[in-house]
Amino acid sequence: MEKKSRAKQFYLSILAILGWFALALQFYLIIQNRVVSIPETIVRYFSFFTLLTNILVALYCSCILLRPYSRMGKFFSRPGVATAITVYILIVGIVYNTVLRHLWHPAGLQLIADELLHSAIPLMFLLYWLFFVDKGKLNQNTFPWLLYPLFYFIWILIFGALTSFYPYPFIDVNKLGYNKVILHSGILTGGFLLLSFLFVAIDRLMKPKK
Repeated sequence: MEKKSRAKQFYLSILAILGWFALALQFYLIIQNRVVSIPETIVRYFSFFTLLTNILVALYCSCILLRPYSRMGKFFSRPGVATAITVYILIVGIVYNTVLRHLWHPAGLQLIADELLHSAIPLMFLLYWLFFVDKGKLNQNTFPWLLYPLFYFIWILIFGALTSFYPYPFIDVNKLGYNKVILHSGILTGGFLLLSFLFVAIDRLMKPKK
């Protein structure tokens, strides 16, 4: 048990370091390559679901590692919270690698940031969930897990209406119109739900036998 605890701490350390490094690198790159003012560029940085979700992952790892008994640490220590974050970060990886990857070809530092944020960290957090999160304790009701992507979608529609900036082409109201954007959001919602149900099923299968 102690050996597993040390392995968990080591793994969280690596994941936290990679997460904060990737986020800092992406922040540096977006500031360096900005096409609008610095304040608006910073707001745009926080408009990407990828970056918000990677911040969530990095916060999770840091709190579990450094402040496990704090209020936030206790919140993150719930298996349901860890599973919801796993679903979110996997959606980041799946959507990028199936829908967005072919749209641009980053190089250099941007390639490093992209691979960390969209591939390495999602895969590493999935492995963390499989090996270190307690199983058999999930509630079947996964609908509350949709609150985060729902609030994000509402925020992006408001932000886009005010600035005409949409971080992803499949939610660009200016080019697609609201009907298609809502259709795409419905498809993504279905993806969130299916992945959530899948994790609940895996959790049941991996439940320790008494």
